[in-house]
Order: sequence, then structure tokens, then C-alpha cells
Amino acid sequence: MLFEFNLSTPRKDFYNITAQVREAVTKSGISDGIVVVFCPHTTAGITINENADPDVVRDLLFGLDKAFPDYPEFRHDEGNSTAHLKASTIGASESIIVNNGKLMLGTWQGIYFCEFDPPRNRKFFVKTLSSQ
Repeated sequence: MLFEFNLSTPRKDFYNITAQVREAVTKSGISDGIVVVFCPHTTAGITINENADPDVVRDLLFGLDKAFPDYPEFRHDEGNSTAHLKASTIGASESIIVNNGKLMLGTWQGIYFCEFDPPRNRKFFVKTLSSQ
């Protein structure tokens, strides 16, 4: 099954979407399989990382800003080349194993929608695939 979610992103941040992905798994009724989380935007991405300490997200954003500074030599008219670089590095999707109806995430893991070009009204998709 395919699920579409809308998300308002007022600031550059990692938005925890784990609950929405779990909701899609529950609604789909799959017991065992794979779930794919996909971002159809070129200046945002999807990642899995720690969800216990909010400083991890802060550090990730800080590190990405340091790795991808805004250079005057960038030629893209919209002025968001750094957002495109970050999105390409993070990636547009993640796949998660579903076992006995539950996401096989580690103890400290969460699924994040990564916004690099706010403010936006975004969407992401969750596709559940049953192995049965």
C-alpha cells in the first residue's frame, strides 16, 4: 500500500516522522516485509539516526552546514545550491524491515525528514511491501 503524508517545515531541521511510518505499517496490516520512505523533493531528504538526544540533530545540521557552505561561485538561480548538496548527500529514501508488524529500528533510531530549504509545505510517501 502507498501512503502520502504532508509536512509543514518552517525551519531547517530534521523532523521525526517515525510515528507516521509506524501508522502506515499498522494501517497496511503487513506482518513481515519492507517499508520504503521516500521524499520527492530535491532540497530535502530522508535519514535514520538517533532520536534520543536532540543534540545529535543539532550536530548533524551543524556538520552539514560546515561541510556544505554557501559559496558565491554557485550559479543556481534560486540560491539554494547548498540545500541540493545536502539533500543529495542524505538521500531521498530509506528502507526498513518490518517483522511481526513492527519496524526493525534500533533502540535509539528514528526516521527523519530532513529539510534544507525552508519554509516549505512538503510531502513524503511510505510504501509497504509484504513478503507474504
